[in-house]
Amino acid sequence: FQMSITEERRKRVCVIGAGAAGLPSIRHALLYGFDVVCYEGQGDIGGLWRYKPEETEESSVMKSTVINSSKEMSAYSDFPPNAEESNFMHNRNMCQYIVDYADNYKLHDHIKLWHKVRNVERAEDYSKTGRWNVTVTDVKSESTFTETFDGVLLCTGHHTLPYWPEPWPGQMEFMGKVRHAHSYKDHKGLEDKVVAVVGVGNSGGDIATELSKIAKQVYLVTRRGTWLYNRVFDYGRPFDCTFNTRFFEIIRKIFPLWFINALLAWQLNRRFDHELYGLKPAHQPLGTHPTVNDEMPNRIAAGTIRIKPQIRRFTERGLEFEDGTQVQEVDEVIVCTGYSIEFPMLESGKLVKVEENVVELFEYIFPLECEHDTLGIIGLIQPYGSIQAIAEMQARVVLDVLAGRSKLPTKEERLALVHAKHGENDGRYVKSRRHTIQVDYMPYMDGLSKLIDCTPPYWFSHLPFDPLMAIHALIAPSASYFYRLRGPHAWSGARDAILTIEDRVVKATNPNKKGTIFTLKHA
Repeated sequence: FQMSITEERRKRVCVIGAGAAGLPSIRHALLYGFDVVCYEGQGDIGGLWRYKPEETEESSVMKSTVINSSKEMSAYSDFPPNAEESNFMHNRNMCQYIVDYADNYKLHDHIKLWHKVRNVERAEDYSKTGRWNVTVTDVKSESTFTETFDGVLLCTGHHTLPYWPEPWPGQMEFMGKVRHAHSYKDHKGLEDKVVAVVGVGNSGGDIATELSKIAKQVYLVTRRGTWLYNRVFDYGRPFDCTFNTRFFEIIRKIFPLWFINALLAWQLNRRFDHELYGLKPAHQPLGTHPTVNDEMPNRIAAGTIRIKPQIRRFTERGLEFEDGTQVQEVDEVIVCTGYSIEFPMLESGKLVKVEENVVELFEYIFPLECEHDTLGIIGLIQPYGSIQAIAEMQARVVLDVLAGRSKLPTKEERLALVHAKHGENDGRYVKSRRHTIQVDYMPYMDGLSKLIDCTPPYWFSHLPFDPLMAIHALIAPSASYFYRLRGPHAWSGARDAILTIEDRVVKATNPNKKGTIFTLKHA
């Protein structure tokens, strides 16, 4: 699809944030011919994946963070990763991939660093035009100005405002240190200390595992336990490359959820008995966001991590737990209780209502409060899969609608769909603030792709003229390249990128070996 209306080419689009969601938003806005400006409040691009050693209000990974989704499932749809790049990249390499993407498509020309957006509000003629006034502060000159845009894509993520639970009894009298995972950068200062880590999500698991190698003792506190996933599955393949395929999606649709959960629980317990290791939860494996950690069972087996139930109270120097056990001396408690969703820059926080992290957005993108579909919130999802590929698809939907090529359902239909999604999640997931924006990678990507007519062709449709592609469409990882085979701005390199996925997976660990769809092994 190429725009032919001159007036449409003059539309101005504002992208807020130059991270993993903002950069593909710029890229696709340029493909649509829009005049794009991206405001980034910091002095460099990369967002969450740019490690920040200092205390900051911005989102930041830990120094040792490694991505939980593989490089192929994390890749943008027209930028396959280097073949010899590791399958699960360290945050340094993930940030470099993002920078390389920006360099390759010359996105820097459209990014204004050290420009912090203060407010986004509907323009005076919004009811007629759908335009937005964006107020920005130039951090270096300390000057503030307002510009008007036809469309706005908010790409600031949801890992900036730490959520603190209500203080535990005795916490104020505790002599040790208490901090949130957002402030944890590395292990320094915790050597030979006794540390309690509260929360067994991905941050809690990573921190506990890291500290268990250098601390005197680590206690991992969990209210309900968790199912623990490996990055590496059978035969050393990335787990998401094995399960995010059309074949497994067909299986998922054929069999009931209880059967899939039972099969998954059996598989996870083959690695280690979750009940024996003190982690077995009451909920099923697909009833919560996955905790991915390759080392934790070994650290529990070594005794350097001890699993504990919920904290009952703090003592002056230690902790008492719900089962009555106590730890007399604790040096530090690290609280890993997630983040709160907020939109302070959208009409001073009044545009989109948030209650206990529940938001009413159509497809987690479009605010129901808005008369026009000219504002999109990008990356506000917690996926079973990669956030980068999904954020890119979300941006494509917003821009396609802004270009006038696609039209969304009516307001009434959207509201019904939003409530249906909330109901579906409430029925499947443990009630928690972290599950309000949960999505499954393939169903969600397919749903978005239908809105702009770029859904991958059925695998069997390739059989008559391209049987090799048919095989890949069925059993290869359903990476983002599949969603560029057709539709707006179809990419000529998509087929080749798909046919070489397995080779890039193999070369990550053995550069001298060639991989194809016919050499991969399955259990």
